[in-house]
Amino acid sequence: MAVNPVANVPQLLYANGQPPKILTGSKDGVFVDFVGLNCKSSKRIRRRIGYAAANRRSFINNRWNAINAVLDLERVASNISQQSASIVPKVADLDDILSERGACGVGFIANLDNKASHGIVKDALVALGCMEHRGGCGADNDSGDGSGLMTSIPWDLFNDWAEKEGIAVFDKLHTGVGMIFLPKDCNQMNEAKKVISNIFNNEGLEVLGWRSVPVDSSVVGYYAKETMPNIQQVFVRIVKEENVDDIERELYICRKLIERAVNSEIWGNELYFCSLSNQTIVYKGMLRSEVLGRFYYDLQSELYTSPLAIYHRRYSTNTSPRWPLAQPMRFLGHNGEINTIQGNLNWMQSREASLKSTVWRDREDEIRPFGNPKASDSANLDSAAELLIRSGRAPEEALMILVPEAYQNHPTLTIKYPEVLDFYNYYKGQMEAWDGPALLLFSDGKTVGACLDRNGLRPARYWRTEDNIVYVASEVGVIPMDDSKVTMKGRLGPGMMISVDLSSGQVFENTEVKKRVALSNPYGEWVKENLRSLKPMNFLSTTVIDGETILRRQQAYGYSSEDVQMVIESMAAQGKEPTFCMGDDIPLAVLSQKPHMLYDYFKQRFAQVTNPAIDPLREGLVMSLEVNLGKRRNILEVGPENASQFILPSPVLNEGELESLLKDSHLKPHVLPTFFDVGKGVDGSLKRSLYKLCEAADEAVRNGSQLLVLSDRFDELEATRPAIPILLAVGAVHQHLIQNGLRMSASIIADTAQCFSTHQFACLIGYGASAVCPYLAFETCRQWRLSTKTVNLMRNGKMPSVTIEQAQKNFCKAVKSGLLKILSKMGISLLSSYCGAQIFEIYGLGKEVVDVAFCGSKSSIGGLTLDELARETLSFWVKAFSEDTAKRLENYGFIQFRQGGEYHGNNPEMSKLLHKAVRQKSESAYSVYQQHLANRPVNVLRDLLEFKSDRSPIPVGRVEPASAIVQRFCTGGMSLGAISRETHEAIAIAMNRLGGKSNSGEGGEDPIRWKPLTDVVDGYSPTLPHLKGLQNGDTATSAIKQIASGRFGVTPTFLANADQLEIKIAQGAKPGEGGQLPGKKVSAYIARLRNSKPGVPLISPPPHHDIYSIEDLAQLIYDLHQVNPKAKVSVKLVAEAGIGTVASGVAKGNADIIQISGHDGGTGASPVSSIKHAGGPWELGLTETHQTLIENRLRERVVLRVDGGFKSGFDVMMAAAMGADEYGFGSVAMIATGCVMARICHTNNCPVGVASQREELRARFPGVPGDLVNYFLYVAEEVRGMLAQLGYEKLDDIIGHTDILRPRDISLMKTRHLDLSYILSNVGLPEWSSSMIRNQEVHSNGPVLDDVLLADPKISDAIENEKVVNKTVEIYNIDRAVCGRIAGAVAKKYGDTGFAGQLNIIFTGSAGQSFACFLTPGMNIRLIGEANDYVGKGMAGGELVVTPVENTGFCPEDATIVGNTCLYGATGGQVFVKGKAGERFAVRNSLAQAVVEGTGDHCCEYMTGGCVVVLGKVGRNVAAGMTGGLAYILDEDETLIRKVNKEIVKIQRVVAPVGQMQLKNLIEAHVEKTGSTKGSLILKDWDKYLPLFWQLVPPSEEDTPEASAEYEQAAVGQVTLQFAEIPLK
Repeated sequence: MAVNPVANVPQLLYANGQPPKILTGSKDGVFVDFVGLNCKSSKRIRRRIGYAAANRRSFINNRWNAINAVLDLERVASNISQQSASIVPKVADLDDILSERGACGVGFIANLDNKASHGIVKDALVALGCMEHRGGCGADNDSGDGSGLMTSIPWDLFNDWAEKEGIAVFDKLHTGVGMIFLPKDCNQMNEAKKVISNIFNNEGLEVLGWRSVPVDSSVVGYYAKETMPNIQQVFVRIVKEENVDDIERELYICRKLIERAVNSEIWGNELYFCSLSNQTIVYKGMLRSEVLGRFYYDLQSELYTSPLAIYHRRYSTNTSPRWPLAQPMRFLGHNGEINTIQGNLNWMQSREASLKSTVWRDREDEIRPFGNPKASDSANLDSAAELLIRSGRAPEEALMILVPEAYQNHPTLTIKYPEVLDFYNYYKGQMEAWDGPALLLFSDGKTVGACLDRNGLRPARYWRTEDNIVYVASEVGVIPMDDSKVTMKGRLGPGMMISVDLSSGQVFENTEVKKRVALSNPYGEWVKENLRSLKPMNFLSTTVIDGETILRRQQAYGYSSEDVQMVIESMAAQGKEPTFCMGDDIPLAVLSQKPHMLYDYFKQRFAQVTNPAIDPLREGLVMSLEVNLGKRRNILEVGPENASQFILPSPVLNEGELESLLKDSHLKPHVLPTFFDVGKGVDGSLKRSLYKLCEAADEAVRNGSQLLVLSDRFDELEATRPAIPILLAVGAVHQHLIQNGLRMSASIIADTAQCFSTHQFACLIGYGASAVCPYLAFETCRQWRLSTKTVNLMRNGKMPSVTIEQAQKNFCKAVKSGLLKILSKMGISLLSSYCGAQIFEIYGLGKEVVDVAFCGSKSSIGGLTLDELARETLSFWVKAFSEDTAKRLENYGFIQFRQGGEYHGNNPEMSKLLHKAVRQKSESAYSVYQQHLANRPVNVLRDLLEFKSDRSPIPVGRVEPASAIVQRFCTGGMSLGAISRETHEAIAIAMNRLGGKSNSGEGGEDPIRWKPLTDVVDGYSPTLPHLKGLQNGDTATSAIKQIASGRFGVTPTFLANADQLEIKIAQGAKPGEGGQLPGKKVSAYIARLRNSKPGVPLISPPPHHDIYSIEDLAQLIYDLHQVNPKAKVSVKLVAEAGIGTVASGVAKGNADIIQISGHDGGTGASPVSSIKHAGGPWELGLTETHQTLIENRLRERVVLRVDGGFKSGFDVMMAAAMGADEYGFGSVAMIATGCVMARICHTNNCPVGVASQREELRARFPGVPGDLVNYFLYVAEEVRGMLAQLGYEKLDDIIGHTDILRPRDISLMKTRHLDLSYILSNVGLPEWSSSMIRNQEVHSNGPVLDDVLLADPKISDAIENEKVVNKTVEIYNIDRAVCGRIAGAVAKKYGDTGFAGQLNIIFTGSAGQSFACFLTPGMNIRLIGEANDYVGKGMAGGELVVTPVENTGFCPEDATIVGNTCLYGATGGQVFVKGKAGERFAVRNSLAQAVVEGTGDHCCEYMTGGCVVVLGKVGRNVAAGMTGGLAYILDEDETLIRKVNKEIVKIQRVVAPVGQMQLKNLIEAHVEKTGSTKGSLILKDWDKYLPLFWQLVPPSEEDTPEASAEYEQAAVGQVTLQFAEIPLK
């Protein structure tokens, strides 16, 4: 049965079965408002449904003026309860923060002559309508996530109203206007108005009148209407102040007093001030952007005039309707995500006690608190900015303090603007950066401006016209614009700012703004005189304690032999974290029977979708580990004393450095010993000691200490005085000081033996430590280096030689790079923002422990009490005192399986039993395997549950057949390259036989696998000669084809031949990180499939460069639906707290499938700390996702798939009961095909050829497809047996039914306090059965321009019969991924290189995102106008030319005419751009050639082939990670060298004649196609310009004729444009 996600089939065109209202008629056809099948369908674009060949122009003209017209759909009845909100929490709670996230489209328009007009308001509404696709909608497809407008106060409109009401004309200077959301209930509304009026009166303000804001509620979506407030305006007169700033402050105080007064009322959270100001007003609501102007009648009035407008469209990943969270806020419109929000809120709360300013006239107490965890991150950033601005800071200065750019090592700032560096250095110790991707628009009514985060992860374009209007927007083309009137076009790059002073009409670009702010005080002088740096001290060169004592200490503090050998020694020897593979298959610490250190109960959080991970390898220039120590003084006042702090280059201190800090008289350091006394028994001892520790810390700070050193260093260990787990001590002191208003007065350092791995450092810093001195880890490094074994290994050359100092340096280096990686996976750039940000979730600690030390962190399953934790700590401690303790450290087997060690899910016994069952096809052998699993110790959360049923068992014959069940099975995304061709193809063939789905993983697919085999004889086929056990009719294609961040092998044909396309956002083994295929695994075959070079390592970066936000993900889903409208699109996420919120966003982004992976999955190689310490159990992730989607009425839209450690039918049944429709098997599928769990995949030495590319090892591959078929049929039969036993006939009947689960009666060794109620809870069921959800049609993009083009008989004829066709079409920014569907049609028919026709299409206008994506050879596309982000994404051939219109008012080569991340993952073709591009131009380009006239930062990042010519300036970090291809960059002002990332590429002049020829040919082609003035100039004066070009050459290109002057001259004559097309054999 085909069902679609919005309505029944006949309602595809008719909402609720009613024919739509016809909006306009014309002789060519009718215009209907087309509601597509996706959330974005609310973007009601008028595409004519009529004969497509006719002219589009008539309906295009309608598109601008009728952008507001939209059908009034009947609403679906349903109910949502509103979230309650309180104002003053103790500490920011992760739960509150997770439930509200958003991303958006924003912009502003300002008249430089400060002339108010209604035109500006109208333009802002039009622009907002064209941002609709950047927003999200609720399940009714009609309730927007929010949109709004901030303008100057429209006094004419209000005076007109006042006159009619008989109120005197408003005195503009002394009147404030409040825009207020009031409670819906009439009585409550009147009460609220009374409170407001009383407070105004008490403050001496006169209430002049209340105005009901006229609205048209018929345009509001159903869910939004349920929570729609009463919207009123209040006018108040302020008599006692004359100065605008004082008037604004008075209004601010009133608002804060009102918020505080209503906090205790039951309706308190229904009262919200959108704005209360004498300068600006905000009109906003939970509306789609295109209805905002129709909802508020005021906005339609010609009397509503303003010189400025900020507009905003919200895409909230949580759909709970909340009107107040629409934006703009009171100062800011924010498109982005603040990743450090929990830390920022905690620090803001800690500051409350110290904030003072004369402007407040001693009323600071009345304006607290300054943050509210229940509000969104944007609202909190807004209130921090508001506090600074109301305290007298300029808006630009406030944002430079809160969101500083990456100023360290910045070539331009260092040389030209040192005063800006001084400003940032002065503030960095006083305000932690609010870090995360953000485009911020701001206005206080006098200034309006925009700034971008330090990474530039949100698009921002600006332009100015000759009538003196400045526009800034997330996209170009949002307002119809005559380009001949545009005098300037640009983009905001990372960390940049633009500001407009409305009173003087001046526009200040980036450095002018910052210079002005930085020169307002002598920051340089203050910093020089007061900020002190820590002098690096040498490492110790001998051991301090003897071997015997070291061993005792290591035992007491919880070290195991694996920790010492695999972690500490490996870091000391190599300077990097150790790598491992095959996931984490041991029990969670709380379930384990072995003792664990406290850190093991914490999992690192990581970025998924709503905000991107950062790339610490290639984009480390925006990151810093610097940290300031000492008191943070009052940030509202400036002065030299604020700079009096101590600066550390990193948080890792050696013994000498700690010693020098302890001697510093300014800091007055105080050492606090951390131990607890069990002399009188364990119970209560830890709690008492923590209380004493906090009291001692409190007293020390009150006595003036600015540095607390928590130390577990004792001269002699005592058996009854174990050390408090240092993480517990740090967390408890940190929380205590916050709650007592003392946290700003002192920094915390941990001097500890209990810290040696990167995860442990991260935990300590995340919970409040500024630095750590890991003294026992250093001692262990020294002992290792001096041991005879190490000395001998180094002497015999078996290990690289390192000195004792070098070993400790290596250890520190590994810790630092590990910390950068942990920060980056959450998208955080600065350690100072990570400190205290609590970016962790907890599995297995109870409320008592969390409340004492980790307040605000999420611990969803409860767990250990303080006493139980004390016992676990003691179990390590006693080992140091017992006589029979071994003479060496215990090996717990946490990393590698060993007899007697920790239980591993994938153990040798299990794989032997499984091999026996599938190879002998023996049911009894499978029963033995099942029995083995049933008897295992508790390993995962589901082992604590069992099934129950109130039904009688039924015969198995009545249960659905195994053949139906196996169709729900999938295998994991294992890349060809990580595993061998044999394994990859055997798994695919097996899944195709069953009707399940295998996954290509990252790395493309050989087209030979796409056709069914017809040549099999005796199990062998000449097509796939390396496989055995084949049958005729087998196909080796993977049904699911993966699109990962590396985009390896992603070509139009690859996409067009998929049943499903999977976007891998994260993977279970290392969520938030990228992957790496070592060079030795990149054979010639692998390199061919991945369009790269054999032997060169391939890195998949952590972020997808085209997914920096939820709207970007929605765009990629749109691109994939465009290129292959028949393929379902799945998005792979990893379980963590808050995943339900993310999944809601993904569902609204129009995904068909959401896959949730558990932390225990993953087959790839990863750093040990990532395998062990990131991601959560899928049981919790699945439950949260399923329930959140149901609550938000989105569950029917998506299939839920889950994977991670699946081994049997029991696992499938558990996942089904928790809500999953489909089930993924990873490691176990490899085991069934022959893997023996040697766990050396990352070395290329797999003994059975499963995970190796070495020919001789691959020859040993034992598997045949039939083995895997047998395994899955056994699993399905097991499921059937269990269903029969429970009395159900099909899986559909139990999916989402948690009522068939109950806790098992089983006692755990460590605690009796685990709480599984969350997994067992139930919020209801979807309205459709699982099978209906799985069988629904692929979600559609709705009507698109490509369909109009494909319906043109000339174009369809040209594709069908390989002819030439010419066509010209108009394009708008709402036409996205244009050409993608045409390319998909060509690729499906002809492959990537087989099309001999020519499609010559000219587009005019502003193209939407992903213009000309996935082009194939034969497509020649020309755009006259401009384009947004992702131009030429994934193009495989053809030609793309972008030029501005003729007769522009700006200079084309100075203007940005294409957006960010162009040519991402391109595998061929040529691009010529007359103008500049944004950030990350040609990222991951593998074969395309491009000429462009300037780029932003990170140009040619990760390039693996092709050629890029830049005829102008570039930004920073050029050629980072570039391993192939060539770049030629013109350097007229000699600034290039400092901007190049020299890690890989060599920089040289263009000396090789072949290279000179290649460069000249490309420039000639560029001039011919674009008429480039710059290009002509260069060619005219070739001898002058050639020496000004640099050639960037990666090692793999050094010996090519283009790069090497020594290469034979003879070749010169034959060179044409290098490898424009290379057929895929």
